Amino acid sequence: MHNTIRDVAYKGEISMRKVVTRLVTAAFLGCAFVTGAAVAQDSATPAAITKGGTLNLIVQPEPPMLIVGLNTQGPTLYVAGQIYQSLLTYDKDLKPLPQLAKSWEVSPDGLTYTFKLQDGVKWHDGKPFTANDVVFAATEFLVNAHPRWRLIREAYVESVTAPDDLTVVFKLKKPFSAFLYGFELSSFPIMPAHIYKGTDYRTNPANATPVGTGPYKLKEWRRGSFVHLVRNEDYWKKDQPYIDDLYFRVIPDAASRAIAFEQGTVDMLRGGDVEGFTINSLSSQPGIQTTTAGWEYFSPQMFLQPNLRLEVFKNKNVRKAMYHALDRDFIVNAIFFGQGKPSTGPFAESMLFHDPNIQQYPFDMDLAKKLIAESGVDLSKHPIRLLGLPYGSSWDRLTEYVKQQLEELGFVVSIQAVDAGGWLQSIGKFDFDLAFSFLYQFGHPAQGVSRIYYSDNQVQGTHAGNNGGFENAEVDALFRKAADALTDAEAAAAYTKVQQVLAEEVPILWIFDMKNTTIYRDKVKNPVRTAIGLNEPMDDVWLSKK
Repeated sequence: MHNTIRDVAYKGEISMRKVVTRLVTAAFLGCAFVTGAAVAQDSATPAAITKGGTLNLIVQPEPPMLIVGLNTQGPTLYVAGQIYQSLLTYDKDLKPLPQLAKSWEVSPDGLTYTFKLQDGVKWHDGKPFTANDVVFAATEFLVNAHPRWRLIREAYVESVTAPDDLTVVFKLKKPFSAFLYGFELSSFPIMPAHIYKGTDYRTNPANATPVGTGPYKLKEWRRGSFVHLVRNEDYWKKDQPYIDDLYFRVIPDAASRAIAFEQGTVDMLRGGDVEGFTINSLSSQPGIQTTTAGWEYFSPQMFLQPNLRLEVFKNKNVRKAMYHALDRDFIVNAIFFGQGKPSTGPFAESMLFHDPNIQQYPFDMDLAKKLIAESGVDLSKHPIRLLGLPYGSSWDRLTEYVKQQLEELGFVVSIQAVDAGGWLQSIGKFDFDLAFSFLYQFGHPAQGVSRIYYSDNQVQGTHAGNNGGFENAEVDALFRKAADALTDAEAAAAYTKVQQVLAEEVPILWIFDMKNTTIYRDKVKNPVRTAIGLNEPMDDVWLSKK
């Protein structure tokens, strides 16, 4: 069955080896005044921290832009996470920590959230950061440009006000148990009101020169080569950041990226930078550290999304047959070299309220073909385009494997080959038949899961809404009931039921929960500090000269 792709994967491995020779929110309801605990730090004392130096990283593929308010793809977040900030971040147990908000208060009824902002924060152009910027982000910019925040705003937020320059008050229409999960950078990027207010956000000339509050500023972007960020001398944290320069190198080929790390051209690799089979060889070298931490908040899940607006995918038996036709253990182990775990449903295993006992779809090509026969659909009359993810050779092999399996099922399949920008455009315009995607689940299903199923969240221009066109009133009601729940038990009951319904409907083929390994040199200190990992501002990261 898998001989062709197995051979490709094996030959690719040998070839490459020749080249590379080596429930938190509920606890806050009813609390008085909450301040974040300090982020876990490297054990070095401030006196022992070495300042200065250059940290060389890889960004791949090259981001289409650096404006997080308009684009939340992984490459954009990685680079722009040094430029922009949000109100909060989160520790590895998903407890909120301060960022641009230094403290926060939640009313006993869970309807009022009051944030006190850091003093003395400036935008990179020298203008002061104030509560008005937060209000602008919450009520204007993100409502127009960020479907996930738009969904929360419309369903839950009654008003956002600024009693003074350093205070922001969110008043909710009804309790929302996941509200405090929604203030990291990709969920709530704060954009400068003095630059964007009253403009067309997507065509604003300032998009070429991002202005944030973060520890680093854009110095130069040499397309196809590197993005160079430099230390923000006016950063609001005293004496930080510690590193002078960050270079995000654009190296399209995975083998070349591995060689660049091995030879010392780059100092750190994040998940996906190199092929899975090279991780062990690179990690075993002297002076190299690894961690899989820093993804707790995101819990990324990879899936295959049919466009349910197409007649062929409206048939539930066709969708179930496709799911049975895919060997997800093979995908994880042979194509992605163990960097993941087969998904058991719409909630990643690390997510709150995950239920492992819902209906499963094990690999069974005979059953898949039986379901197609029962559907009465002649697949040969419905040619489909398979939209791959442009993130490296493992993803290319995955696309080829799925094409092979679907063709054995009876489909006529062609591959849409696109770059990162083209993928985003196709997904955002619903111009796809069957597409690979992966999304972050953001610590709570009300934040990162429900958005891709709500019937009314079919918003063009983003990859993170209900792009597949799924519509189910029961699913809508269950997700809303869970989000509005006042107790964990009430939420769990609704989330279990919604997982059961989705498992029966199979609007999306959940392939695997992604595992990401960060590999870095000993000289890089404190690289992963929170549940946000390498998308977190590297103001606490420093380079040892020993």
